[in-house]
Amino acid sequence: MDHETLAEYQPDIVVVGAGNAAICAALSAHEHGARVLVLEAAPFEERGGNSRYTGGAFRFAYESVEDLKQISPSMADEDLSNVDFGTYTENQFFDDMYALTEYRTDPDLCELLVRNSLETAKWVAGQGVQLHPGLGRQAYKVDGKFKFWGGLALHISGGGEALLAALYQAAEKADIPIVCDTPVEQLLRDGGRVIGVRAQHKGATVDIRAGAVILACGGFESNPAMRTQYLGPGWDLAKVRGTRFNMGAGHRMALDAGAQPYGNWSGCHSVAWDINAPPFGDLTIGDQFQKHNYPYGIIVNARGERYVDEGENFHSHTYAKYGGEILKQPGMFAWQIFDSKVMHLLRNEYRIRRVTKVEADTLEELAAKLEGVDSDGFLRTVRSYNAACRTDIPFDPNILDGRHTEGLAIDKSNWANPLDTAPFHAFHVTTGITFTFGGLKVTLRAEVEDIYGGTVKGLFAAGEIVGGLFYHNYASGTGLMSGATFGRIAGKNAAALAKEMRAAA
Repeated sequence: MDHETLAEYQPDIVVVGAGNAAICAALSAHEHGARVLVLEAAPFEERGGNSRYTGGAFRFAYESVEDLKQISPSMADEDLSNVDFGTYTENQFFDDMYALTEYRTDPDLCELLVRNSLETAKWVAGQGVQLHPGLGRQAYKVDGKFKFWGGLALHISGGGEALLAALYQAAEKADIPIVCDTPVEQLLRDGGRVIGVRAQHKGATVDIRAGAVILACGGFESNPAMRTQYLGPGWDLAKVRGTRFNMGAGHRMALDAGAQPYGNWSGCHSVAWDINAPPFGDLTIGDQFQKHNYPYGIIVNARGERYVDEGENFHSHTYAKYGGEILKQPGMFAWQIFDSKVMHLLRNEYRIRRVTKVEADTLEELAAKLEGVDSDGFLRTVRSYNAACRTDIPFDPNILDGRHTEGLAIDKSNWANPLDTAPFHAFHVTTGITFTFGGLKVTLRAEVEDIYGGTVKGLFAAGEIVGGLFYHNYASGTGLMSGATFGRIAGKNAAALAKEMRAAA
């Protein structure tokens, strides 16, 4: 599509971005009768934002296996006799959201997310996205039976690549054009109303008029200046897990149009990430540079000291805040240490070819191989830790087993196994930032609010650019669900507004 054709397209809705939230918004708007155009800053090969890099965890409330079968019909043909899916009720979802955000999550937005999560999961599956039980990621086999924990019974089959492939196919069937290499740089306004966007396309500036605009173009985690400005010193040095295109353009445009900033602007989702990973995400690796199984070992810094409670909770409840803790350590790195008793519990991300690790048959030999670490400090830490483990309490990776340490400066609350069985394995990690928490304030209709308590007419938002849901921490799989949920809502209400504008014209 050349820029003349683009300028003449005359959509009802322009969606900015082409990831999960954006395409869900586009499909929803189309379902409600709107003519939709999607504009993506990235080239075709890199389109999709952070959604391309996700492992596919998808959090939603469910009461029974029958709920799951509505989303994953193939489960009906599987032998599930050795699987305990349990439940993940709306109340459990609320409990997790409030506990992990220290009760700061916006109660209205949180309720909208939780109450709509099951129906959104069904809707996403209806777009052709396939989901399957997350055995081995959210359930371990103990005594011959898998037991799910953490509220993530189903994962998207094939992760982010497959998610987007299905959504793009649905968009193609709906005749929704997705125009890549077309960064939006400004919102067009008439008085206080957004009436379209100004974009760069094939070297030319093009103005596209529309009845409404939906911003679904991610956070500002790819922008080192904004990371330093809002997250603080040192964050410019963090590696970026995903796309290089989330530069905060949507935030800037919206704030320039009078939008209200909202949420935890000094907070972000960040994880333990391989220290030799590239500065931005690598689509050939996806999310496999992450290292999430630290609850079954210990983590040490350059002094050889533990600095967090590795067993505070399941990794899906701590991984997004513990990544930022690495940035605070000397040299901005850490080592995750395991012995051979637990290696079978570690996910495939620990076994990829591009992994920074060392192995040894003794702890003394391992200490000498931990680059940048005080060997004596490390050995003191391990000896103290081993002696403090309550080995009389049974170990069970499927529950908060209470197998803890006693008497340490930082005790481990669960899964405290002594490091006593060779060979020993260590993985070198740093901080990898996923997305930023600060964003725009939206109504329950996904309309962007202005700084005076009204709305920026004609402007909607969905996905990581929405502020107010996440503070301090994050529950795995909530981002994809939030993007899909608010994308659906934004698409529906933007289409209704565009229809009103057509009728009034």
